[in-house]
Amino acid sequence: MDQKRWAAIAAHSLCGVRQKVNNISSSDSEELVIEVQSTGQKISVTRSESIIDALARSGIDIPTSCQSGLCGTCKTRYINGDIEHGDCILSDDEHQEYLTPCISHIRSGTLVLDL
Repeated sequence: MDQKRWAAIAAHSLCGVRQKVNNISSSDSEELVIEVQSTGQKISVTRSESIIDALARSGIDIPTSCQSGLCGTCKTRYINGDIEHGDCILSDDEHQEYLTPCISHIRSGTLVLDL
């Protein structure tokens, strides 16, 4: 197996550990919403739904590749929101402004995306 493949497997394994450590904090009854800044469109999100799936369900397509937070293809800027970051590629500083919607979830309330 080549070096890139081993690196991807290792990163994915570490990412899985990180995801298990993080916990979504909002209650099951709390409404979770994505707001698209440019249009004001609001999209309800279920607890188990990724941000990318909720956007696609509403006709907003963001390019993706890995669907596991490893490649950065779907990296999206957000304005405001409490995010459960599931990726392994963005730094803590980048997490203050960006998320990977293929694997990220809303912890609570409303997420405003710079779309």
